[in-house]
Amino acid sequence: MQPGLYRNVAERKIANPAPLGLSAFALTTFVLSLINLGTRGLSEPSIIIALGFGYGGLVQLLAGMWEMAVGNTFGATALSSYGGFWISFALLLTPGMGIEASTKAAGGTTGLNNTLGIYLMGWFIFTFLLLLCTVKSTVGFFLLFLCLDVTFLLLGISHLLDGAVGWQRAGGAVGVVTAFVAWYNAYAGLADRSNSFVVIPVVYFPWTKRT
Repeated sequence: MQPGLYRNVAERKIANPAPLGLSAFALTTFVLSLINLGTRGLSEPSIIIALGFGYGGLVQLLAGMWEMAVGNTFGATALSSYGGFWISFALLLTPGMGIEASTKAAGGTTGLNNTLGIYLMGWFIFTFLLLLCTVKSTVGFFLLFLCLDVTFLLLGISHLLDGAVGWQRAGGAVGVVTAFVAWYNAYAGLADRSNSFVVIPVVYFPWTKRT
């Protein structure tokens, strides 16, 4: 998952943790994005508490730590940070933490939306910085962080506009695309001729340097 750096699988001393982290990110993003879209009348994101703590949070955080162990600074930063994102989001949704209730009590629904909007805009800025680090990577990784950045932006705008449904639905739609791009990248790192008859292409930018 290191942009601009590609080592032969045979040279690895331990397994590649990136597909695990990407899969955890993809599934959690997929479910939340469908809720943001209002799929089948859904609007309550409580299921994300379980996914955010268990799969998108803990598992992705562990994958980030393992990326650190293999010397992948970018992978460690990205996976650990988004693992932290899902844990923090799950904490926010957990009624027992009282975060949502206290914020709403202090500033009403508008105050809660503004707080969430600022929260998401912070992640938009962070994701943009990571996006800049993928321009010498693969097209798939670049598209992943581009779509994710747009998702954070749209959802942030939705909350800053006091819960504008149109922006939320747009963020949900781009979020679904983000999830599938993440799954594509995960499968590209997981499947090879030794374990699958279906091996998908990895497209590099013309200027990408491979080692």
